[in-house]
Amino acid sequence: MPEVLWRFPKEGNLCSLSTTGGRTTNWCGIGWTGQPAVWQTGGDTWLAVGAYDRGIHLLDTSTGSPAKKPFVTGDIVKGSLTVDPDGFPLIYSGSRDGHLRILAFDRADHLTELWSLAGDQVDPVMWNDDWDAAPLILHDHLITGGENSWLHIVRLNRSIDGSGLVTVDPQIIFQTPGWDDDLLAVLGDNNVSIENSVAVSGNTAWFANSGGLVQGWDLEPIWSGNAPSRTFRWWMGDDVDATIVIDDEGFLYVAAEYERATSRSRDVGQLVKLDPRKPDAPVVWSLDEHETLPSGIWSTPALHKGVLFVTTNSGRLMSIDRFSGEIMWTIFLEGPLWSSPVVVDDILIVGDCGGYLRAYSVQQPKVKPIEIWRIEIGGCIEATPAVWDGRIYVGSREGGLFAIGER
Repeated sequence: MPEVLWRFPKEGNLCSLSTTGGRTTNWCGIGWTGQPAVWQTGGDTWLAVGAYDRGIHLLDTSTGSPAKKPFVTGDIVKGSLTVDPDGFPLIYSGSRDGHLRILAFDRADHLTELWSLAGDQVDPVMWNDDWDAAPLILHDHLITGGENSWLHIVRLNRSIDGSGLVTVDPQIIFQTPGWDDDLLAVLGDNNVSIENSVAVSGNTAWFANSGGLVQGWDLEPIWSGNAPSRTFRWWMGDDVDATIVIDDEGFLYVAAEYERATSRSRDVGQLVKLDPRKPDAPVVWSLDEHETLPSGIWSTPALHKGVLFVTTNSGRLMSIDRFSGEIMWTIFLEGPLWSSPVVVDDILIVGDCGGYLRAYSVQQPKVKPIEIWRIEIGGCIEATPAVWDGRIYVGSREGGLFAIGER
């Protein structure tokens, strides 16, 4: 039976003060989206995570002890960070202090900042200068959206110098507003921040913003030195924080919150399947989730064996047939459920706001599952778990990060 193997930190909590909307409060633990990154380096397995103590932490997963001194930013770290997928010893992470950073972890005992991009570097900044999205690294390019409401593409120019240390020489090659005049006209406000992570299928980058504008951008021109172009535009009606899910046939699954209570969001629903090959009428099916205000979906759905596992702000865990949009079953948990569901080896892992991490067997995903175990770690689990080699790593508003597995 799984149990808590270690907690980081061993004593105390990951807390700091942060100000939003003119109000300063104490933020603790790891929150939305907060998924750790786990990878192997040499013979060790490391974990990196950003936390509400303003730190970016690098841990040895065998013990939960720091592998390097933390990099301390100027404010809390909310989003999930990215570890370089091509083997360069680099971490890419934003912070509420307004900076998106590239950090090297091949220097002695500490993380070293090699470059940063300020969120207020663009004009206009439509919402704020925070960075929530996990940067996407593709063909030596960083692609991400910011809460400044812009899409940014940076050529990294990564290399290893003569002393064996990683270097970067970033060049901003493309920045564009994630909104247009038509969107602002129907919204009546400037809340058009980009908080979800960019997803890529083929040569198309997909994202949406807090105004509900779903977009596809053709990246192919970038590889030959030209600017990308927008190839898809569709309005969801309300805030899309969840990352767009793309299936093996190229269909998109878009989950939205219900905050503005617009007629569009009531008509469209809070979960849709879109066919981007039919841009004028892309909706295949839609699902309503707006019984209360606010409501809807903050988490990213998990696609598994022909169904979507979806968690909602109201506390519903659902299995939805990906082809028909039919709800196969529903389980009610303590919400809000902002942590994205994770599926590994037919086991569904879900965190709730009562502080429980739960596991369900979903070999038959259309049949209501039995809970096979639960572990109470405390606090509201807003962050998404990471699963690696039989262990689960998850943070909580309780104040810490936990490793869960069998001894």
